[in-house]
Amino acid sequence: MFTTIHNSKFSRLFAERLLQTALILAISLSIFQLWQGASSWLPSTYLRPIHLTWVLVLALLFKPLLSDTNHPLFTVSRYTDAFLSILALWIGYKIVVFDYNQIDHMLNGLQPDNLLAGICLIVLLLEAARRTVGLAMTLIGSAFIIYTIFGSYFPGVLEHKGFSLERMVRFQVYTASGIFGPALGIAASTVFIFVLFGALLEITGAGKFFIDLAYAGFGKYRGGPAKAAVVASAALGSISGSAIANTATSGVITIPMMKKVGYRPEQAAGIEAAASTGGQIMPPIMGAGAFIMAKFTNVPYNDIVWMAIAPAILYFFSTLLYVHLMACKLNLKGEINKSNTWKTFFKNVHFIFPLVLITVLLLMNYSPTLVALAGCIAIVTVAFMRRHTWISFTKLLEGMKKGAVMALPISIACATAGIVVGTIGQTGLGLQFTELVISFANGQLWLALVLVALCALILGLGLPVTAAYIVIAIMAGPALGSMGLSLIAANMVIFWLSQSSNVTPPIALAAFTAAGIANSRPMTTAISAFKLSQGLFIIPLMMVYSDLLYTDKTNLTDFISAISQTVALIISFAIAIEGYCFTKLGRISRLSSFAAGIAIFVSGYYVSLIGIIVLIAILGNNYYHSRKLRIPTGQPSTHREQHLYIDADKN
Repeated sequence: MFTTIHNSKFSRLFAERLLQTALILAISLSIFQLWQGASSWLPSTYLRPIHLTWVLVLALLFKPLLSDTNHPLFTVSRYTDAFLSILALWIGYKIVVFDYNQIDHMLNGLQPDNLLAGICLIVLLLEAARRTVGLAMTLIGSAFIIYTIFGSYFPGVLEHKGFSLERMVRFQVYTASGIFGPALGIAASTVFIFVLFGALLEITGAGKFFIDLAYAGFGKYRGGPAKAAVVASAALGSISGSAIANTATSGVITIPMMKKVGYRPEQAAGIEAAASTGGQIMPPIMGAGAFIMAKFTNVPYNDIVWMAIAPAILYFFSTLLYVHLMACKLNLKGEINKSNTWKTFFKNVHFIFPLVLITVLLLMNYSPTLVALAGCIAIVTVAFMRRHTWISFTKLLEGMKKGAVMALPISIACATAGIVVGTIGQTGLGLQFTELVISFANGQLWLALVLVALCALILGLGLPVTAAYIVIAIMAGPALGSMGLSLIAANMVIFWLSQSSNVTPPIALAAFTAAGIANSRPMTTAISAFKLSQGLFIIPLMMVYSDLLYTDKTNLTDFISAISQTVALIISFAIAIEGYCFTKLGRISRLSSFAAGIAIFVSGYYVSLIGIIVLIAILGNNYYHSRKLRIPTGQPSTHREQHLYIDADKN
């Protein structure tokens, strides 16, 4: 019977019409968000449920219950998706018309229809999270719902009195402290338009221009395509909002180029994953995290951008250093590149304007929503400034659709993270977790940071970076604050550590995406990406134990000293791990470099100074041997050079 239904002409037509409806709804959502950004007509009480309803419908239609179109039950699943979409519309209507000013629901509980709508919303949200983000997100959200209701059965510090189903739904759905909290508010008002801006960059060809420009500028140097990949990902990763998405889009161009000049597949994939991950911490946009951080800390957005610039540059310095050392070890040459940098630049220089515009407006403290809207208008406008970059109306609609689809996992992840935040607020779990961390760390800040890093890694295995940051900031932020760390420093450290799941084995999502493009071994690629992303762990430590975060209370001399100390720390660990500087490093030199790095990190002027002196001595000695032996960069080729190389290694 199911086969007959699946093969019927009506069923095939129904599936096609459903997809066409989804396309129209996706384009309509982008238009609605642009209109809302320009007018701010709808207050958050209405905007958030309308946005989530729209997103749920799109998720149910674009991500079928069964993805295999040849499955006998595929058409049945599409009928199910259509029914669930209609149910989502009914839920959205009930929430939008709910009277929050009437206190009857506070005294007597929710009416049956409102209770049913709330329950259905939670179920549909968890199902949409499974389809767009992954099963782990659904399981985490479900676990916190269970904890809210059955808290009295949990042991020790996790125990609480428990809440009825009605009270849980009322708090999660009919207040601004759960699903419709600040995280979804930022996703609905600001992040969506920035994601749309990224989609428009791609369809206009601006994204490819930045990759071509980076390649033209760096391609001729040693390991040039890899360095170009790092620079291009720094520019584009911040806008895309996802390290995985940036890896998938730019990696198809950069990874083959890196393999062509001699990087091993695992190295090429690791470089792209590390660079794309760094895009999430690169101002001015920093994915979606910077907007949420501004909301959590009440620090102006432009202040956060200024604070984040130096650490982000240091991260990419670290990645570029590893890329250069790897190229030297492999004796790679620059690729013959016929593209002239200035010619490439002037051919599409008009695409620079939208990025400059949004950067300037953000730093001038304009509303991020209006800045994103200005960026969208600017990128479409400048595309028509040159004949070869004109886009058709169909292409523009494709960009609108693409932006809406790209935003689905972000909005749904933020809404599901709202369940976690709501549970923490309703049950008091945050205070208990804070006490647990303080107790386990025994008042030691470094141990608390290790615990936070482990939490970030574990949560990152199932949650997107933004959702992981939200959860950890709510739970662990107060613990770090109680140990003397400022609120903005604690949030910045947590935000950085939340990126680690993209490149840290055993589940390095961005690295695995790159491995698929490079046709490399996933785990080896993850190890390579982890090595290249050492800045994700070194730099947050320097944020805590030095003045690397520049605030209005920071002395300029201390800030410059912190930057110098961080650079020395990065260099010492990089040459120790790679075993290479100007030529190959011996075992003693590598161990000494590790020791110098530890000394540089240790607080205390004289100890750090000794570490820097040791590092300078190692660099000078290695440079002297490279000049004395006149060994070209990479492995020596003659028998005599082999012996000289071995002799140098002993030093």
